[in-house]
Amino acid sequence: MKILVMGAGAVGAYFGARLMQAGEEVYFCARGENLAALRERGLELRSFKGDATLAVRATDRPGEFAPYDLILFCVKSYDTIPAARSLAGCLAPDGVIMTLQNGVENEDALASVFPPSAVMGGNARVGAEMVAPGKLVHTAAGIIEFGELDGSESPRALKFAEMFRRAGVLGELTHDLKTIRWYKLMGNNGTNPVSALARCTVGESLNDPDGRALMRRLMLEVIAVGRAEGAKMSERDADRHLEQIGRHPNVNAIKPSTLQDVERGKRLEYDAICGAVIRAARRHGIDVPATETVYALLKLLDARCKRP
Repeated sequence: MKILVMGAGAVGAYFGARLMQAGEEVYFCARGENLAALRERGLELRSFKGDATLAVRATDRPGEFAPYDLILFCVKSYDTIPAARSLAGCLAPDGVIMTLQNGVENEDALASVFPPSAVMGGNARVGAEMVAPGKLVHTAAGIIEFGELDGSESPRALKFAEMFRRAGVLGELTHDLKTIRWYKLMGNNGTNPVSALARCTVGESLNDPDGRALMRRLMLEVIAVGRAEGAKMSERDADRHLEQIGRHPNVNAIKPSTLQDVERGKRLEYDAICGAVIRAARRHGIDVPATETVYALLKLLDARCKRP
């Protein structure tokens, strides 16, 4: 299958690498120093599953190798619309663009640029960090949860699930995209703000009683809003999630993406996470004071981050 990874950061680079290793025809769209490193030295992957250096095909012009059967859309959510518009004419006639981004609003954004029938939603569950241009460290998991917007089990969805499995990626096809997207947002809203504001890993946050309590409170607010939006969630999900990540052997090394961006002086993706919760909460008249507080703090922090 001919695949474009749109956004070769940690998430895109990891899944693109696994698909390459499984024999798929993969292209990476990147920019700046990362693009130069991928072209000159390839992608250096250090993983608890084994290390590898891959010679990759990288470009900053997504149309260069078009058309594609599948575009894994992995850009930051604040870049969704301009990045999507740059892909005009890049999909094969039956091609699919699958978002693996944070938040719950990107499917609608992509469907405003592409035919809705070409859009699929998904979650990336992976612990990975670009520690330097072209150098990726993989610390945890490696799962893609995805599905059709209408919840159907289509032939193309089954084909993608099989492809992900061949690549060693647990491709979990879901019939309830709304619930898995809100569940992922629950985890992100708990871990990303706390780690970014405290400058600590997920494990360090969990090991502090006040940090853990704040994470849980942020998650409970998402659950209340997600349920109002139609997601099948309960308060037990917050405790189960905290227990699950706390058992991970590399939890003390896991850095959420927002913390990684703080450390690199990059623009922060707080609006797609906390902002999405706040916007949905206001639609339903639900109070989310903890999320509003960390949103305001992240906004201030973002304004002070030095840009590369």
